[in-house]
Amino acid sequence: MLKTKHKIAMVQVAQSAVMRGRRALGKTAVTRARRLGVNWELDLSEGIDFAIWLTAAFELETVRAYKRMIRSGDVVLDIGANIGAHTLHLAQAAGASGRVIAFEPTDWAFAKLLRNCALNPELERRIECNQVMLVADEAKDVPPPQIYSSWPLSEGDNLHQLHGGQLKTTHGARARTLDGFLRERKVDRVDFVKLDIDGFECSMLRGAKETLSRSRPRMIMELAPYALAEQGASIHELIALLREYGYRLSKLSGQPLTLDAALFDRTIPAGASMNVIAI
Repeated sequence: MLKTKHKIAMVQVAQSAVMRGRRALGKTAVTRARRLGVNWELDLSEGIDFAIWLTAAFELETVRAYKRMIRSGDVVLDIGANIGAHTLHLAQAAGASGRVIAFEPTDWAFAKLLRNCALNPELERRIECNQVMLVADEAKDVPPPQIYSSWPLSEGDNLHQLHGGQLKTTHGARARTLDGFLRERKVDRVDFVKLDIDGFECSMLRGAKETLSRSRPRMIMELAPYALAEQGASIHELIALLREYGYRLSKLSGQPLTLDAALFDRTIPAGASMNVIAI
């Protein structure tokens, strides 16, 4: 299992060659592109953006997995939307009668999310973007001043030692529980959740007890033991929450996984992560 920093190092080689070619043609790192039926504004100096430009999608295997799982008309949540790398594909999968509610707390990524949605007016009509951080208790919890949401492909200071991410501010973000947010919006069902919030998953799930108990949405989520530990949580706590809510895990291929936190701790090295299906 490759660590994130090793994946980035491999991408940097390709990106360096591409950028030399673009500079020779007088082009900058910022470009517009259409991939898998979605229009994008991309900064090729950014890891997520470059992956979309080069391979048609960020986490293509994950995109293929949830497109098999989501049905037309579904209500879908994108928790940790970043620049919309999954948001727009989720909207494709949900269809014209579906709905995607996206959550992204950092102002840098949220602005890019809005721009990418605006480039796709047909999909944008199905998407509600919220600069919100989902927490366990909105009366007590506040968004941290900064969260990792950029993965630059150039060497620089202040990058995370394990995953190479860069902190971005959360100016303007609100802290909400998922239960409270959906109750306020009168959303009475959720069919699918994509969850990737770099270690804040336990807090978010604690604020979603009513939603998970009532709707039991299908999920694709990231397991990253080191990221959970950095936020004062653990893979053991996360697995206990999933077990409490009655979820079973499998690989994106559908192969069942044992709900064994110690096993995940041993097999997912520090700096690496694994996307799984929870049903």
